[in-house]
Amino acid sequence: MSRIIVFAGTTEGRNISEWLSDSKISHIVCVATEYGEQVLKENDYAKIHRGRMDEKEMKRFFLHHHPEYVIDATHPYADIVTSNIKSAIADINESVQNEKAQQQKQPQQIQHKKQIKYLRLERKTEDSISGEKGNCVYFADSKECEQALKNTTGNILLTTGSKELATFCENEDVKSRLFVRVLPGKESISLCENAGIRGKNIIAMQGPFSVMMNMAVIKQFDIAVLVTKQSGATGGFYEKIEAAKRLNIPVYIIGKPDGKRGKSFDEVCSIITGKSKQITISLIGCGMGYKDNLSVEALKALEQSQVVFGAKRLLEDIDVQKEQYPYYLAKDIIPFLLKDKRDAAILFSGDSGFYSGAKKMNEALVEEIEKGGLFAKVKIYPGISSISALAAQTGESWEDATILSVHGKGQPKLWKRQVIDSICSNKKTFLLLSGVSDLNAIGRMIMKEQLEKCRIIVGYQMGHHNEKILNLTAQQCIDLVEEGLYSIFIINDGIADKDFNNNVITPGVKDEEFIRGKVPMTKEEVRAVSICKLKLKKGAIVYDIGSGTGSIAVEIARLAGVDKVYAIEKNPEAIELIRQNIKKFNLKNVCLIEGEAPNVLKNLPTPTNVFVGGSSGKMKELLGTVKEKNPRAYVVANAVSYETINEFISIQNEFDTEDFEMISMSVTRTKQVGSYNMMNSENQIVICAFRFNN
Repeated sequence: MSRIIVFAGTTEGRNISEWLSDSKISHIVCVATEYGEQVLKENDYAKIHRGRMDEKEMKRFFLHHHPEYVIDATHPYADIVTSNIKSAIADINESVQNEKAQQQKQPQQIQHKKQIKYLRLERKTEDSISGEKGNCVYFADSKECEQALKNTTGNILLTTGSKELATFCENEDVKSRLFVRVLPGKESISLCENAGIRGKNIIAMQGPFSVMMNMAVIKQFDIAVLVTKQSGATGGFYEKIEAAKRLNIPVYIIGKPDGKRGKSFDEVCSIITGKSKQITISLIGCGMGYKDNLSVEALKALEQSQVVFGAKRLLEDIDVQKEQYPYYLAKDIIPFLLKDKRDAAILFSGDSGFYSGAKKMNEALVEEIEKGGLFAKVKIYPGISSISALAAQTGESWEDATILSVHGKGQPKLWKRQVIDSICSNKKTFLLLSGVSDLNAIGRMIMKEQLEKCRIIVGYQMGHHNEKILNLTAQQCIDLVEEGLYSIFIINDGIADKDFNNNVITPGVKDEEFIRGKVPMTKEEVRAVSICKLKLKKGAIVYDIGSGTGSIAVEIARLAGVDKVYAIEKNPEAIELIRQNIKKFNLKNVCLIEGEAPNVLKNLPTPTNVFVGGSSGKMKELLGTVKEKNPRAYVVANAVSYETINEFISIQNEFDTEDFEMISMSVTRTKQVGSYNMMNSENQIVICAFRFNN
């Protein structure tokens, strides 16, 4: 038994069937033609009945299936079908009433059925068409419109369907100029052929159609007059009007018949289930910011939406002909959707998955849906990102580029190190910028770091009418003053010929590569284990306290992703060695701090990791200062004396730590003596590693 029978003949009919299926409500969808069956899909909750029925056949059909509701979603002009549905239901309901009366007299003999409820699903039409009355002419019916067409010249695009085609073919002159757009079904094609419409004048396509598609058809067939019925928003009525308006041709409109007003989609859903229909929320990546940049799927989603949100610039550039609001934050949009339950589109610049606000918006919407505030489904549509556009314009690939965004990241001092490290470490770096000031800053950075040989490709106002692709020098980047949207490729052609800083992923500099003098140095194998125990992550800020020759600082600074290393040393001889080693390894992210810890630590940035190579007997005081700066810092310290090892043991007792461990490490190397290889042991080292526990 199916609770619902739907008579479908419009997009609304298909939509109500999909909604019923999503709501797991069994129903039968009645369609008149084979094509109607093709565009609908059967599933566990929807069965399709194909074929026309008169009033008697409908009555038998209803009595057989006993529906609670019959939803009339036929075309507004299908008067006979609507009349038959109403008459069949009225007869059945009258019989039920009579059975009820009879049951009161003979309750054991009559088993009456419930009455059937009729719901007319109204197709939404435009209440007004602002701004285009000059090219619109209204007619009461098809005959009146056909008479007016006799006084026109040029080709006619007829979009009223195939049912009343014969009316427009009575006059041979009008008939010879007709181009008829009908559904691509056998019945429609057959009616065209029977009316004498030639094949080349038949446009068999499934709508609704976008404004651009309508314009393409009008241009292709050199249309002088467009004929349509005022059939509603989902029937593509507005898109026809807008296309004709843009191409400056008249539209002959056959007005909507009276007496078929019904309930809205939302009202029908509420009656059946007690809750509103599920709305669709489309998050649309708008690429470079023009409608022509949208994918066909995204454009369709935009045109099917009822209300559109986005930044003011996007709404203007996309030229949205819908109810619109300049909102782009979830805190502004979600309250609106909770109150006004309509299908919505939310516009985002660029690609929805590339530094886009679509991610946070989707998360906020899903959270609202999960807690029951919204009954909605969300779909995300990608756009053409600025990196794709710039790569295409220049013939460059971008799969091998490092991609960074400094858009909205504030002053250059907050991101310049990351940008320079990327340029030095990668063949290609792609950057999204906030404006011309960011481009000026990058030019100055490149000049300062002596990277002028890099190629700088700049995309200005990508996708806009004033778009520019520029090949600039660092100085030209500094001199640029024109404000706008910028994205850039920086191509370092010399990357393969030079061992740049921050381009390795493991320590491994040999001891003999360092400038050493007489200052003690942490040996190669001990450096590797100590650095491993630091558990460094991308963006790490490291203190190397008691840096000595700077070997630990150098090894850490060369690792990919490390932000900054502070080499802290009080010994003048060691300070000079550190300075020489920083210069030798061409390191830009090591800062030499002259002085004694912990005094010199107070004004330094907060560390994520701390290595202690020497504490001058102030280990506990030093660690206390570090913990004040970061209660969750990772610490590694090395010791060769029993006194320092005893300090390590007391640290575990006096400081709240986690993952505490002490490792005794001994390194033995082979040493060639004459014709023999002798084992040569280094001093034993104890490595202590832990993390402060907040």
